[in-house]
Parts: sequence; structure tokens; C-alpha cells
Amino acid sequence: MNPARYLILRPADLIGLALAVAAALVLPFLVRDDYSANVLVLILLYAGLASSWNIIGGLAGQFSLGHSAFLGIGAYTSTLLYNYAGISPWLGMLAGGSISVVLALLISYPTFRMRGVFFAMATLAVGETLRILLIYSRKFFPLPYSLSIDYQPGLARMIFEDRASYALLAGCYLLTCLACTFVLSRSYTGFYLRAIRDNDEAADAAGVPVRRYKLIAFLVSAFLTALGGTLMAQYVLYIEPGTVLSIELSVDLPLMAILGGIGTILGPLVGAAILLPLRETLVEMLGGAASGAHLVLYGFLLILIVVLLPNGLLGGLDRLRALTRSKPGPSADAAKTAGVQP
Repeated sequence: MNPARYLILRPADLIGLALAVAAALVLPFLVRDDYSANVLVLILLYAGLASSWNIIGGLAGQFSLGHSAFLGIGAYTSTLLYNYAGISPWLGMLAGGSISVVLALLISYPTFRMRGVFFAMATLAVGETLRILLIYSRKFFPLPYSLSIDYQPGLARMIFEDRASYALLAGCYLLTCLACTFVLSRSYTGFYLRAIRDNDEAADAAGVPVRRYKLIAFLVSAFLTALGGTLMAQYVLYIEPGTVLSIELSVDLPLMAILGGIGTILGPLVGAAILLPLRETLVEMLGGAASGAHLVLYGFLLILIVVLLPNGLLGGLDRLRALTRSKPGPSADAAKTAGVQP
């Protein structure tokens, strides 16, 4: 069996590719006002981060809640190297990704021994531990609580004057994450990861090297997440442990994948396109009405969406398409009524 034939683009793949390219490379040139451009940058950036999480959480079925650790490593590594050593964020981005891969490798052995909610809580503990260590390290190292990046526009510094350039950069990052997800999902690795996701004991009994393929997905996911951390730092030009290492980030990424369709290629993009504008709209409408009112309505709407579409928006569309195709026609109904097998 030749694995290359599974990488051939099908009609549905071509449609998805066209939508992704339009969102990542065309929309940045069409959005003019500053507010919409900012929302677009965040959608593309978070969609890339959610797509990175989707590799381990969607394809492999390992529900990680500690991806803020990798994002924080990417943001802090590139920022520290840029501020104190003058190293370009393009190189610092790769350094942060490499450190995240090392961390993922170190924590993989103890965390992969756990399953389900225990794996999620273990990875959450890793992210929180890293945040606390970073805060208390200021007692031993002369580091400020927060780090600011001087605004000096330039391609080598990954700092731009207009948001359209940031949106284009975030779009390229999103396409990279989607391409990695596509290649993994259509290769032997993707087949093994889906087998592990469905039943890791059965996959192990069938001879699948479960730990090895979990580790592959985890390392790729950690590296891509760290790249997104650098992009976030260069866009905001300000980082602190409470933002880039927050629990909110670790929850938002799987939530976007779930809303759009966990385990699908475009699910994270769809989820980010729903989640971020919804949050911004609620903050604008209810942010000043009562403290926390927008969060209550936001949580209620998320629960409603998950209940109505447990497999996400794309999963719901696939189910609707399957039901439409399997619906028997009049001739089949008449044959069943007459007791004849059609």
C-alpha cells in the first residue's frame, strides 16, 4: 500500500483548501478598519494554535490542558533572546520550539501513563507549575514580572506597522499547522493515531506502537504551539506569566477545536471564527452592564452549542450529509413494505 496516494486532494479537500487559503491569504488584504483587522489577526493566530492542539487532542485523542506551557516557552524564549541578546525572533521562534519539544519529551513518559481526565489534569499541572516557577524565579534572577518589546518595525524583528502584515503572518502560520495536520491525518501515522484515539488497548493488541505515535503527535503539537507563542508576543509586544501561561489559553484551544469539529482539518479554524467574535461581541454589548454578565451568557451559549452539536459544526454537517445519503427512497420503502429485499 502506497501512503502517497492518501495525500491526493479529494473534491472536499480542494474546497477546504480554497476556504483556508482565502481566510489566511486573501482576507488580510480585504479588511480595512483597525478593529476588524485586529479580530482577524486573533482568529487566524488562535486557529493555528487550536490546530496545533488538534494534532494531539483530536487526532490522537489525548486531551491536553497544558498547551499554555508550550505557548509560554515560545513567547518567553524569543522575547528574552531578542531583548537581551539581539537575536531575531525568527531564530528565537525556532529556539522556543526546540525547547518545547524537549519539555514535551520529558513529561511524555509520566503523563502518557495516565488516561482520560487524569492525563488532562497532569498536563494542566505542568502548565501551572511552569507559570508558578516563572513567577518565583524573579527571587533568584533579575527578571521583571512582565517583558515589553520595543516598537521598531522591521521584517527581521517581526514587527510591522499595519495589522494586515500581522494577519498575513498569522495566516501563513495557520496554513502551516493545517498542512501538518493534513499530512499526519493522511499518512500511516494518522491511521495509527485514530486507532489509538478510538481504543488504545485494541491498537496495542494489534501491534501499533502506541507510545511512539503518541509521542510523535505530542512533539509536533508542542513545536507548532511554541511558534504561535512567538507570533503572539511579537504582535502584542508585551508578555507576562498571567497571560501567555494562563489556564484560559489551555482551555480555549481545545474548546475551539471541539466547537468546530475535533479531529477534523478545518474544525479549529471554524471554532476560532465562532468563538472569538462571539466573545468580543458579548464584551461590547454586556461588558459595562454588570460585572461578569457577558461571561454568564458566553458560557450558556457555549453549553448550548456543545449540547446541540456534540461533534462540532463540521461533525454535525457530516452527520447530516450521511443521513441524507442513507435516507431510503420511495422504491426502497415500497420494497420493505412488501417484504422484498431491494
